[in-house]
Amino acid sequence: MTIKRGHAAAVAFGLVLATACGGASDEPAEAAPTPPAESETPAADTSGADEADTTEAAAPDETADAAPEPASQFAGFPEPYASADYDRGRRVFLQCQSCHTLEEGGAAVLGPNLYGLFSRKVGEGEGFSYSSALQEADFEWTPEQLEQWLENPRSFLPGNNMSFAGVRREDDRHAVIAYVMSQTGYEPS
Repeated sequence: MTIKRGHAAAVAFGLVLATACGGASDEPAEAAPTPPAESETPAADTSGADEADTTEAAAPDETADAAPEPASQFAGFPEPYASADYDRGRRVFLQCQSCHTLEEGGAAVLGPNLYGLFSRKVGEGEGFSYSSALQEADFEWTPEQLEQWLENPRSFLPGNNMSFAGVRREDDRHAVIAYVMSQTGYEPS
């Protein structure tokens, strides 16, 4: 197969953009669970069963509309983070992992390591050279501060160097913040 020079450059540029924006990762992407095919769904055994048995078999589906239980990973977190979706938070964090690490003692990449984020003043994490906007800011990171930051980093703190447009969906922000809290030593007060 022959690849034209312009096409190869476009593909390489796309890969660079995807990596910078969290669209590519060294980690393999998790496949979304697929529902079983109709042929795999066990058919109800109706031989000799009366209507009461059929109704009982359908009873578990009635709870599908019930409010989900808060994720045990987020127990003790303030709302709305306590009831956030852990898996969604982990998936949204894939956008962040090309620049940030979460583990204690982890390296700063293009952005600072986030372990201990919620117990430190903005612009003071070890091993990272912060912009003057972050160094001059005067607040401690809280889930609420991170919520505002992730909505639109440029307008939250003008002059910062984070080249990320933000997480637009509120439920995605709640989920990723809860996930970061769960992975970085957050202690509910």
